[in-house]
Amino acid sequence: MANNKVTLVCPECLSRNYSTPKNKQTNTQRLEMKKFCRRCGKHTLHKETK
Repeated sequence: MANNKVTLVCPECLSRNYSTPKNKQTNTQRLEMKKFCRRCGKHTLHKETK
């Protein structure tokens, strides 16, 4: 399996809050998940970083 750990970042405060596994062979695009940002205090669309 090609599961790699990726980091998710909040676009508003640029806080790197979450890490999650991703199979790069089946998912070639950047991962986006709606998560709660503790620093902002609200739900935002977190995006995968490089």
